[in-house]
Amino acid sequence: MNYFRGVGMFGSAFLRAHLMRGTAAAALLAWAIVHQTAHPWLSLGAGVAALVTLRGCPMCWTVGLVETLSQGRRDSTAERADRTWLH
Repeated sequence: MNYFRGVGMFGSAFLRAHLMRGTAAAALLAWAIVHQTAHPWLSLGAGVAALVTLRGCPMCWTVGLVETLSQGRRDSTAERADRTWLH
């Protein structure tokens, strides 16, 4: 299954998947900040993992969220247009 079909560079095919990526990245960043003095290398790794999970910076994730939401609106608008066009 292609999760990147027609949703732009940063968007996801499913809103739930996009929000789960954001939640996972927030948890990784929180862990990295809390444990930065006790485990500096693990904190650095968690920070890098959070950036990979976000597919870039937090702003990139936000742009992807907007792309995902706009794709959902376009899909639902197209479905509504198809239903009204058939009747």
